[in-house]
Amino acid sequence: MADETRSVKPPPDAARPTPDVIVAGQTPLRRFVAESWQRSLAIGVDPDSGAREAAQAARLSELRNSHPLAATLPVIRKLLVDYAVDSGVVVAVTAADGTMLWVEGDPEACRKVAAMNFVPGADWSEQGAGTNAPGTALALDREVQINGHEHFSRLVRPWTCTAVPVHDPMTGLVVGSIDLTGGSSIASAQTLALVRATAVAVEHRLALSYSHIPPTPVVSPGRLTVLGPDRPSWHTVDEQGRARAQQLSGRHAEILVLLLQHSEGLSGDHLAMLLDERELDAVTIRAELSRLRRIVGADMIGSRPYRLLGPMDSDMGEVFAALRRGDVNAALDSYRGQLLPRSGSPAVARLRTELSASVRGAVLAASSAGDVHVLRRWLDLPEARDDRHGWQALHDHRGADELTRAQTRGHLTALDTALS
Repeated sequence: MADETRSVKPPPDAARPTPDVIVAGQTPLRRFVAESWQRSLAIGVDPDSGAREAAQAARLSELRNSHPLAATLPVIRKLLVDYAVDSGVVVAVTAADGTMLWVEGDPEACRKVAAMNFVPGADWSEQGAGTNAPGTALALDREVQINGHEHFSRLVRPWTCTAVPVHDPMTGLVVGSIDLTGGSSIASAQTLALVRATAVAVEHRLALSYSHIPPTPVVSPGRLTVLGPDRPSWHTVDEQGRARAQQLSGRHAEILVLLLQHSEGLSGDHLAMLLDERELDAVTIRAELSRLRRIVGADMIGSRPYRLLGPMDSDMGEVFAALRRGDVNAALDSYRGQLLPRSGSPAVARLRTELSASVRGAVLAASSAGDVHVLRRWLDLPEARDDRHGWQALHDHRGADELTRAQTRGHLTALDTALS
């Protein structure tokens, strides 16, 4: 945690109740704490009151029963609450909005913190209670340790709090926080490590609870075809189930192919370089992306960097996926010819060579293992007409009949004549 400190100036409205440190303007605060105080002042948190109530009993019960952290309470109790009993500390679990869901631990400490409304149902967000460990951890989405005088509310200053946010392992979103509150003796790196380890264990427990749920299939809004001699196109199905194909310009197809291959995204300059070695200008790239969004959907392509925001099916992707599975026949089902054969993009040309060589290599490997059928399918493609090694492999294949060998000898003779 950064050690940089900052003094917070008194607010312009002298009538507003303010913490002593702000009135004096002299007490140094760590930067993130000072910024939290400024947020607390800006929204009008009263430093002389505790947290406000956020949920009535019935609502609290509903929140507890439906909250994902309810299933992880045994983990929290084993790692933290059992330690807290007879140790003068309490453990608090909050929802993502700062509503306190559970407060457990040392009975005497629980009674004392109740005096500042540190109880289930209270709002311990920064908006509700000012700077405090659970609320500031949620506001910043980071682990924090707030020492006594750093609390915005005077009522909380006898306490030291350490909180760590908890994230949903599937979405990455914050679902709540875990807090350990006690006296000044727990203001240590060991306390922070203990709460951090508990949060990690809780996130692992959440991940296990999801493991038995079958994944929801992610559906692409359309399918891109970029293989073979036909013009590239974008295929969709309307609400009535009718198929629709829209032809794409070569440039739009090139952009989609490159975005498919660069899931991490591409800057405008990088994309321009991949499309044209002479480097297109940024204005041209933005204009092309704007037009492309109108075809595939504005929610499909993000900016800074340019990237696909959702899944996109393509015949190119189907070929690569089939090759990874070792299914050569499935790869040939989707491989209707070379990738964007008319494209002059250097990056597309490299990918075109990679895809063609990968299919050819898989075909020759399968034919060596005895599958003459895939070899015939490959040699039927226009790009394989001059593949002398492939035609020789068919001629020598033990599965080839005499008629096939005779036709293959004729083709090999023609190739040799053309090359002589």
